[in-house]
Amino acid sequence: CHRRRPRSPRHAAAACPPDRPPPALLRALEAEEPARALSVGDELVGETMPLRHGRRVYRLAGLRPPAWYEVKISYPASIPSSFSIRLVSDPDAVEDQGSKNRRLLNTEKIIFKAESTKPVYVLVMVEPEGVVAKPNVKERELALFNIVCDELLLGIPRFAWWVGIAAVICLVLASLAPYFLPIHKLLNYETAKSGNADAAKLS
Repeated sequence: CHRRRPRSPRHAAAACPPDRPPPALLRALEAEEPARALSVGDELVGETMPLRHGRRVYRLAGLRPPAWYEVKISYPASIPSSFSIRLVSDPDAVEDQGSKNRRLLNTEKIIFKAESTKPVYVLVMVEPEGVVAKPNVKERELALFNIVCDELLLGIPRFAWWVGIAAVICLVLASLAPYFLPIHKLLNYETAKSGNADAAKLS
């Protein structure tokens, strides 16, 4: 764009809008970004990456050997996607699987055991699934997903145990409440009083 001497800063911004990098360059820059940290128990919400040949590496933080862990992905059904998750030991040595025309297995979660204190990385890849149903509708360029790493206890996420224990405690308190609350005695008193009144009328 040929720049002229603007009369005011506002005219300058309107005359020459900032150039936006092409999508191919954005995908290349995103592929070269360092591994993101994924802490145990902390869910990363609203993660995005290219829907076609998208890939990203996460570094798992907070692992405690020899515990078991589960890494899983959730994504909206409005964006048909096929995700693949696998463990890698070196993020720099990961081959770009997106350059190959390979069908991804729809593996939305992975369970593993922390063997040592060495860094553990998770490679997430995605490919579009299906075709655009409506004509003249542009295919989505980004995949939207959430990813979380949870510690397992007997095959169940640790936070789920606390939810289950809290539910059991609530059920026990609800079953014992009538025997300790005054309303139970009040209902018994009202029943006995009405019974005495009926007996007095009959006599």
